[in-house]
Amino acid sequence: MIRFGILTLSDRSSRGEREDASGPALAHLIRAENCSVVRQQILPDDEPVIRAVLSEWADSGEVDVILTTGGTGFALRDVAPEATRAVIQREAPGLAEAMRAESLAKTKHAMLSRATAGIRGRTLIVNLPGSPKGAVENLQTIFPVLPHAVQLLRDDPDSEASH
Repeated sequence: MIRFGILTLSDRSSRGEREDASGPALAHLIRAENCSVVRQQILPDDEPVIRAVLSEWADSGEVDVILTTGGTGFALRDVAPEATRAVIQREAPGLAEAMRAESLAKTKHAMLSRATAGIRGRTLIVNLPGSPKGAVENLQTIFPVLPHAVQLLRDDPDSEASH
């Protein structure tokens, strides 16, 4: 079972001015896939705060995959990719490329996504869009490869059996 953490990045949601719809939508999909959400939090668009939580969660050993939702666009406060790059040790560009390619078939706005993905220790960190629809669609794009990715990160001896 894959253990997920979900970080919603939104100034307004963190202040209680707007309900977080993306985090719960992602949690619903994750649970429907028989995986677990072990951590979930809403943070402001504050790069040092985001870096600290990403590092803490990844280093805790409690989560296999951390999903961020929000903060991947062109607005000045959109800092999810910068915070992610600051804490990862290895990039996983194929995940972000696949999400953008799949999204581009639905909307030209996918070109504006600056989402990234990478690995810190044994934890995969993936940036998703802030809209519930975009976040869920992007997670659905990469979900089929996540079990194998987590197997590899856990050094599971059976990880190569499916090849």
